[in-house]
Amino acid sequence: MFEIKAKDNMGRVGVLKTKHGNVKTPALMPVIHPRKQAIDVGKYGADIVITNAYLIYKDEELKKKAVDEGLHKLINFDGPIMTDSGSFQLSVYGDVEITNKEVIEFQELIKTDIGTSLDIPTAPFVDREKAESDLKITIERAKEAVEFKKEQNIEMLLNSVVQGSTYLDLRQECARELSKLDADLYPIGAVVPLMESYHYKDLVDVVMNSMKELSDTVPRHLMGAGHPMIFALCVAMGCDLFDSAAYILYAEDDRLLSTRGTFKLENLQEMPCSCEVCTKYTPDDLRAMPKEKRRDLIAQHNLHVSFAELRLIRQAIYDGNLMELVEERCRAHPALLEGVRQLGNYSQDLEKYDPRSKKSAFFYTGPESLCRSEVLRHMQKLRQMPKKRDLVILPPTRKPYSKFISGKLGEFYTYGDEKEIDLENTDFMVLDIPFGLVPLEIDEVYPLSQNDAPRTRDVDAIEFAEDFIDEFVEYYDQVFIHKRINEDLELGLLNKCEASDEIRYQKDDVKKIKAIADYQFGVGAGDALFTGKINIEKSKKTGKIRHIYDGKVLIVNMRASDSLLILSKEGAKRLHNAMPYPKNRVVVNKDSEPFALDGKSVFCKFVVDCDDNIRSNDEVLIVNEEDKLLAYGKALIGACEIKQFETGQAIKTRKGMKK
Repeated sequence: MFEIKAKDNMGRVGVLKTKHGNVKTPALMPVIHPRKQAIDVGKYGADIVITNAYLIYKDEELKKKAVDEGLHKLINFDGPIMTDSGSFQLSVYGDVEITNKEVIEFQELIKTDIGTSLDIPTAPFVDREKAESDLKITIERAKEAVEFKKEQNIEMLLNSVVQGSTYLDLRQECARELSKLDADLYPIGAVVPLMESYHYKDLVDVVMNSMKELSDTVPRHLMGAGHPMIFALCVAMGCDLFDSAAYILYAEDDRLLSTRGTFKLENLQEMPCSCEVCTKYTPDDLRAMPKEKRRDLIAQHNLHVSFAELRLIRQAIYDGNLMELVEERCRAHPALLEGVRQLGNYSQDLEKYDPRSKKSAFFYTGPESLCRSEVLRHMQKLRQMPKKRDLVILPPTRKPYSKFISGKLGEFYTYGDEKEIDLENTDFMVLDIPFGLVPLEIDEVYPLSQNDAPRTRDVDAIEFAEDFIDEFVEYYDQVFIHKRINEDLELGLLNKCEASDEIRYQKDDVKKIKAIADYQFGVGAGDALFTGKINIEKSKKTGKIRHIYDGKVLIVNMRASDSLLILSKEGAKRLHNAMPYPKNRVVVNKDSEPFALDGKSVFCKFVVDCDDNIRSNDEVLIVNEEDKLLAYGKALIGACEIKQFETGQAIKTRKGMKK
């Protein structure tokens, strides 16, 4: 029913399958009024729409036509249609003349593709007693709707809406209870007032706390979200579907949507984009038109901008630079910037879903970039890496740093009482923005070389680096800091230091590949993989390591794009023998064993367990429940998704271990 095709952070490109066709997500569902629709939204890019079943139910003429001819003919749309249940009217008027079961039955009768139970939308910032009371009814009705669907053998897909106002524990409770049901989609409701009042910080809290307890296997729909300026932020939080009547409501008020905000036609001297409307007409042309014609043209513009933004977001997910787009978009308004900064408090949640390696380089766009998954992940791994006695911290140069650093390194300062440095027992690292410290042995691994940041450092980045160094140096007996660091970055570290002799750095390829293995697979992997007569083959063109052998037996290849190690059959055996269960492993059931041994790819439904630290694009070992090595390959999704999905491919197998 739902399949992930690409992912970046919690954002995903997916396919939602319905009776009336497949929908590529993230997607916008324009709201269609069953009686007032002015333009053909399908003509301008809508693959799916949403309309209100309760309005149809209350209008005898519409009701008869919908029952006799079907909903698709009623609103003249042949693609998938979602219907709301009347919850909006319930929130506005306090009551509706239909029961939960009746509205489910009616939605099935008119052949909607995705129906909705009659939840209770609870506004933000109400008192807790009301929020708890409404939530109890919402959960009861969701359970009733799911049971009724099963009893009546209803084919329609079903929404179960997450409520709970702005009480984050109630949002989690509702999402947790709804996830136990067999619903098909999970909308997050009653957030429109937060968006209308620009409370994006609160919106982030509501969405992220709902996501904590929702299944990854179904689409998540942010109800009432229709302004393109917020799409990127919401997609990064895991939202797959949006709906709104903003495109037409704003048009009726002579307002044009954009990713930078909203333009009033009365203030425009130039048209704001390059869509057909904006290139054909001037603001004066539109102002001179009859109201209805002008409304339709502005609505076309609004749809164009909205669908164009979603296409851009999907491409950003494919490329792996969604968070850069988010940071760019959220600079359109201070409240949005506050929202993305609030999202930084959920870095641990985002990291679980973020691919290990991406097609795109990491671009630092401001202090918000310091909270990205890549930075968090590097610092966690750096803390876990084996440490030597001494540490040498060098200033940044051209990347990769190890290519341009060798021999005498200049004048240094040291913490505390100076001792004689033991170069064989010393770690060499470069002070880096935004990654804090980058060991020279692993500096070519993604994204430590595949990143860029302005040479002019902002205050937050400097403080971030200084705080990390202050913490990290505690691991070492003695720390040497290059004199240029204070001159270039204006760190306060030299206040704690005294002069020291010059230090030399000598490259060592064996140390390098062992450090990369420890960084990629876990401490101990380097010594396990690279034993025997190590032979390193490099590219004649670039000088980069390409293949690593024990004698003539291939152990690993090194991928040129990100310098991560790709296992061979021998490498998989060595890693499996050395690393404790379940590290680096995906465990499949007995039915899947022969297929894995033959080198066939692993599907989610055959996985019984896996290492929680597996992320998309990781090299993994495929084993059975007795930890027998069956195959090895690349994870296509992360551990969170592998454990939850019952459909789709989990691992692209490189080779089976069948002799």
